[in-house]
Amino acid sequence: MTAKSTTARPRKTAVQRQAEAKALHEKLTTQIEALASSGEWQKFLDYAASFHSYSLNNLLLITAQCPHATQVAGFRAWQVKGRQVRKGEKSIKIFGYSSKKITEKNEKTGEDEEKKITLFPILSVFDISQTDPIEGVATPAHPSRRLEGTDDADLYARTAAYLEGIGWTVTREPIPGEANGYTTTDGTRRVVVEANVSDAQAAKTAIHEAAHVLLHADEDHAEYIAHRGIKETEAESVAYIVAGVFGLDTAAYSVGYVAGWSKTDPETIKATAANVLRTAHTLTEALDPTEDNDGDEDTEPTA
Repeated sequence: MTAKSTTARPRKTAVQRQAEAKALHEKLTTQIEALASSGEWQKFLDYAASFHSYSLNNLLLITAQCPHATQVAGFRAWQVKGRQVRKGEKSIKIFGYSSKKITEKNEKTGEDEEKKITLFPILSVFDISQTDPIEGVATPAHPSRRLEGTDDADLYARTAAYLEGIGWTVTREPIPGEANGYTTTDGTRRVVVEANVSDAQAAKTAIHEAAHVLLHADEDHAEYIAHRGIKETEAESVAYIVAGVFGLDTAAYSVGYVAGWSKTDPETIKATAANVLRTAHTLTEALDPTEDNDGDEDTEPTA
């Protein structure tokens, strides 16, 4: 893959890029704070709160059966939320939890005793990608909007070339549902980007997945699922910064995405800053190395 020439734009030094990255991170934080006080965000929060919170074991089961899952609910729960599971869709199997009282005879006393037993029935749930809106029922939209437009800096090709250079394969494929991309966790070292999105969205998604590769690919999958809010906050913050350094504004998507996964918690965003800026620096230099960056420690960004 051949990157487009950037000679029309003045080349920045590593120090200049680090300063720009830090400024972009601060701008992202400010935009998230503004979104958190908006009516649109409050409506979406109320809707999101209606979804059940699954245990770690069930989250692992969901991602194993449907890697692109984003929102999951039961058949009737989807109807209540204004969506209908399509006929013929294969359900995702998880474990439920319930208890009931039974009466047993105590072998020592001969008396009947009441006891409570725990049950873990198998339940069927479905991802939003397996549903369609019910006509006439409105549901709040996620504040993230897929990007439109072009990839003038050729960021998708640059990112794909970088990932392929470190042993990953990168492909564009149709992905069911709302997901724009994913990174495999089964050892196959694959990054997949949704085929049917704009060039700008594909570029941003590729950078997001590259951030996952650098930050999270070697982690245990259960660790990622258990702390997914932090992991997604990190990856999308990196995507916003790196794309921004090259002139691609991803705020229409990134602000709502980071707000959702961080729950607009300033402490979460602050706690991830060091990882985000370090990874953004690594990717920026990989996509377009600066002549003055020799890899010395003094080129590392600070939080």
